Amino acid sequence: MSKEKQFIPLSIAVLVISDTRTESDDVSGKTLVECLVDTGHQLFEKAIVPDNIYQIRAVVSNWIAANAVNVIISTGGTGVTGRDGTPEAITPLLDKVLDGFGETFRMLSYQDIKTSTIQSRAIAGVANGTYIFCLPGSSGACRTAWNSLIKEQLDFRTRPCNLVQLMPRLMEK
Repeated sequence: MSKEKQFIPLSIAVLVISDTRTESDDVSGKTLVECLVDTGHQLFEKAIVPDNIYQIRAVVSNWIAANAVNVIISTGGTGVTGRDGTPEAITPLLDKVLDGFGETFRMLSYQDIKTSTIQSRAIAGVANGTYIFCLPGSSGACRTAWNSLIKEQLDFRTRPCNLVQLMPRLMEK
């Protein structure tokens, strides 16, 4: 990281996707909020929605349209069960997919959960100039993704490059 540059706090929205979690027993969403606030970013909003692709799309679409949101991080719904539909909800909204995110996340997860990592359909991309990261629903997965991937890419000081430095160019035509 470059110490010459100043940290740029981003506005980040957190979406918990679960049929069973409530604000009182949500661990993964709280983990993400704690991580981003401790790093110096600002929480725009946190919401909990059921595993329903249309409800997921509605919330994410509103955040994508809000100029005040730089990043959206979701947790949950990335598995393979019948109710897991986060990738199906989010992928049609993306202008660009960051394939390396899912690949790298699964590589890192292998160290902790071995072959179970193949069950993760974690994805990331850009929609209307907003970065979107879709993570599994476990707090461990959220910590792995934040600490090993997202945190540094959302820090303007990270070299050789980071996602923040690209933000002014995301809407180029």
